[in-house]
Amino acid sequence: MKSTTLNSTVTFIIGLFFCQISYASSPADLSEYTTKYPYIFHLVQKDMWQQTLATKSNYYPPTYSQDKFTHATANPDFLLIIGNHFYQDVKGDWLCLRMSVDTLQASGVQTIFEGTEPVGDKQPDFPGTDSELFPHILGGINPSAVLQVHTVSRDAKGKFLAVSDIIEIK
Repeated sequence: MKSTTLNSTVTFIIGLFFCQISYASSPADLSEYTTKYPYIFHLVQKDMWQQTLATKSNYYPPTYSQDKFTHATANPDFLLIIGNHFYQDVKGDWLCLRMSVDTLQASGVQTIFEGTEPVGDKQPDFPGTDSELFPHILGGINPSAVLQVHTVSRDAKGKFLAVSDIIEIK
């Protein structure tokens, strides 16, 4: 009986260990992702980014106080999927900020790679949700961390169509 309990406990602990590896970044995960995807991308409302620049402050997304981090993607193939899933109904012009783990760290912000999380109250149930880890920026974005700002193209209904120099209109 004790052997069965011990085996169950060990199996449970091993399961938790592997679950942790698949959902949170380790140094090996970080190296794997930054080699495969050297940049981190964040979609931002243009007027909010311009306000950040004008006030010489850090940018925090509207859901930061609820989510406790700034959402991003390292895989540019997800930019339009994320935009259309989470932000299609948000009016106005959008930009895409290009950063790296190193530029964020130099601005005093840590980045970890984890499984998808809700943005505010909106669940991350878009295609590819479980296919890889996503960078979560543990703080705001200082303009000094941004390597390049890309223009986002949308149609009249708000659908995200392209990101200049990253994803072209099909």
